[in-house]
Amino acid sequence: MTTHPASDIPRAGWLATWLPPGMLPYARLMRADRPIGTWLLLFPCWWGIALATPGLPSLWLIMAFAAGAFVMRGAGCTYNDIVDRDIDGRVARTADRPIPSGAVTPRQAMVFLAAQLAAGFAILILFDATTIALGVASLVLVFTYPLMKRVTWWPQFFLGLAFNWGALMGWSAVTGGLAAAPLLLYAGGIAWTLGYDTIYAHQDREDDALIGVKSSARRLGARTRPALVVFYGLAIALFAGAGAASSLSWPFWIALAAAAVQLGWQVARIDIDAPADCLVKFRSNRIVGWIVLAGIISGHIV
Repeated sequence: MTTHPASDIPRAGWLATWLPPGMLPYARLMRADRPIGTWLLLFPCWWGIALATPGLPSLWLIMAFAAGAFVMRGAGCTYNDIVDRDIDGRVARTADRPIPSGAVTPRQAMVFLAAQLAAGFAILILFDATTIALGVASLVLVFTYPLMKRVTWWPQFFLGLAFNWGALMGWSAVTGGLAAAPLLLYAGGIAWTLGYDTIYAHQDREDDALIGVKSSARRLGARTRPALVVFYGLAIALFAGAGAASSLSWPFWIALAAAAVQLGWQVARIDIDAPADCLVKFRSNRIVGWIVLAGIISGHIV
């Protein structure tokens, strides 16, 4: 396989060192070499669990949702690459991915997708009926998101709908139902995703324009910074609403202020014309995830 100079596939690391050559393309197809997407999918799940739990969250739920997030993020990436295989082959950053490069055929990718969905369902059925129903419903969002860049300037909004669904499932797994707090948390997560994925989309802005793919990055252009203020400001406000609805104590509010500072740093320092900087700012949202999680847990305990 040739390596495109703009490829987003890491060529070093434990995957390339330890996995057999035949397994490596499938690991890359599910983005096992780029865990940031799993973290961004997982944090809303953990937030929902923590928000619904008066004390320390259940370790079993934490681990079960971690396994589910890893598998389903991989399934989502596999499906996305099947749908976008022609587009990916025309974008510098994605041209070397397993399907457009020929390392994995579309048929092989579909079989792999089916295996991942089966594994995800095996984890899902360990939960209660409401959580299972929510998990099945999430597939509608997972399977429609890759199509949105063809029909709307705001596919990042639809990614937010899918990526933050775990906030509802995490709460449901603890309580068996839903309430205002997880709905506010979910809405805040959508706004958060609108911000960080707009930053991420700026990496492909020029290629997307050439091939006619839509994104919030293309739509906003030079107005990205003030838009990020709105997206991240709304996220913090909605997270605050979720915390208030759950009667969280002062450590949560300190953590939320720290998360706002981190998001403010992204807005102030982002260079939308530098793909490497966009990737750094995008990945830094893992810090936000940990800060909010710590704030929710400590806000219950203290």
